[in-house]
Amino acid sequence: MWGFQTMNFFNLFPRARLWLALAAAALLLPSAAFADLNPLILQQLRAMPGGGRYSVQREATQRLCASVRMEAGALRVAPAGARPSYCSGATYLVFLKTVEALQAAGRLHLDPTTLEALLIRGQPDGHGIWGRWNANGPGTARLFHELGLGRNFDDYEEARPGDFMKIFWTPEVGRLERGHSVIYLGRETKGGVEMVRFWSSNQPDGYGEKAVPRSKIAYALFSRLEHPEALARSAALPARDPYLASLLSTRSSVKELRAKSGL
Repeated sequence: MWGFQTMNFFNLFPRARLWLALAAAALLLPSAAFADLNPLILQQLRAMPGGGRYSVQREATQRLCASVRMEAGALRVAPAGARPSYCSGATYLVFLKTVEALQAAGRLHLDPTTLEALLIRGQPDGHGIWGRWNANGPGTARLFHELGLGRNFDDYEEARPGDFMKIFWTPEVGRLERGHSVIYLGRETKGGVEMVRFWSSNQPDGYGEKAVPRSKIAYALFSRLEHPEALARSAALPARDPYLASLLSTRSSVKELRAKSGL
């Protein structure tokens, strides 16, 4: 009788099931706080290949999928084969290389199910971890907020090299957006013009650094990796994020984006 009542409770209140799973996962997380991870992220970025051409064609996704695998219970990332490339794939590879480096150093321990969830298998926008990262709008920031991977913010004064950054070239979010997933490298002034420097897969050359006038960026959203151990909570994520999945066909707003990212 008790088991029947419990099952019905969770069917009626799926959010209760989610919060119970999150609480259980939290008990498994290491309690020690991670030191500043931005230098490690920049280290992985510097080890990335250069060039290789920018492309959003199927070949680029196929090569991206093949560049990440599980081997002997650990993540293995081989970005040299992930060319041609596109922006979200480039930043995701740096994110995964950071996870791989932490594992190799014995600083991060993730179970096989979690590592499997990090693999790229063509998940649609809003589905799974890669599908969230690759989505329109605040894909990376939404994932960071859902799992507690780190802090999201939109103030350039708080930004530091090594922060993940989503650039919006126009105020549009969602179906009509023009965006770019990058890793922030800093600001500089050239000829009296404030420039924003970043690394990504950029048109037309592929992997590399680029600088653009800050005035060309309509909005920027930053995500700082602080708690990679929170990836252990990924099993508790809903399989699909309805908000991110909808952004292929619907329009959102900066106001809604900020709310969905925990700002």
